[in-house]
Amino acid sequence: MNYRRIFVPGGTFFFTVVTYNRTPTLIQPESINLFHDAVNKVHKNHPFRMTAWVILPDHLHMIWKLPEKDPDYPTRWRLIKSYFSHHWMEKYPQEVSPSRQKKVECPVWQRRYWEHWIRDNNDLERHVEYIHYNPVKHGIVQAPIDWQFSSFDEYVKRGLYAHDWGSDSRRLGGMGKP
Repeated sequence: MNYRRIFVPGGTFFFTVVTYNRTPTLIQPESINLFHDAVNKVHKNHPFRMTAWVILPDHLHMIWKLPEKDPDYPTRWRLIKSYFSHHWMEKYPQEVSPSRQKKVECPVWQRRYWEHWIRDNNDLERHVEYIHYNPVKHGIVQAPIDWQFSSFDEYVKRGLYAHDWGSDSRRLGGMGKP
């Protein structure tokens, strides 16, 4: 399979990363803290700006803005996933299939992730809204404000969303719009 990724120095990208077999690995606050540790550790040597994010039990979405002359998000994801996997497996050892043993992979993440290059402000707004509404879409909560593992609260504090955006009482349709 020839999978081609797009590399744009200074680009903004939307990512979807899924756990192995959709196992709810990210359901405990402890695992979410470990994931944040992995992101922070990688960020120190490979900076990026996190525009929006959500962590759900079996997958996550993030939007990153890369540095102006740097297109290398694959290295960042490899390091984040490796750090998390190594520390996760220390605490929760699991059997590793022969295929994953051969490739020195832990049964924590799916092998690939999905990326989308954000082309303009409308594209960015749609993906930010998708991220923040995702816990509601998956039936985890009734409103985005009820899910603590996302950047939604930061957007509310900055005045970009109303507190009840995305709830049953408010229709979707743009950041800060009813």
